[in-house]
Order: sequence, then structure tokens, then C-alpha cells
Amino acid sequence: MHTTAPAYPISRPGRGSSDSRFTVGLALDVAAVLARHGYPPLTCGADLLRLQQALFTLIYQEQS
Repeated sequence: MHTTAPAYPISRPGRGSSDSRFTVGLALDVAAVLARHGYPPLTCGADLLRLQQALFTLIYQEQS
């Protein structure tokens, strides 16, 4: 059986830099997909912030 390494999490951007792919638009796109699947839509800024934090945690590994 062939095993592959997981793709996520990836390395965090270095201090003072950012990942241009991680945008508000990304979080809004994910929110739209979740809503299409029956999850509640975002209703306030705190919802968007929590979604961004969850995505960040999923995508990027802890800095050591």
C-alpha cells in the first residue's frame, strides 16, 4: 500500500510576512459553501473572525 504525507498543515508565513492566498474572500467563499450545505450563514463580524481563526488553525502549523 502506498502512503502519502498529509498536505496540511503547511508552514506559517515568517514574521512580518503574510500569505496572499489567506484573504477575507477565502473565508467568505468557505462560508458560502458551508451555507449551501445547510450550515447557518454568517450573521456578524464575530462569525467571520471565528471562521478565519478556524481556517488559519487548519491550514498553518504552530510556530516552534
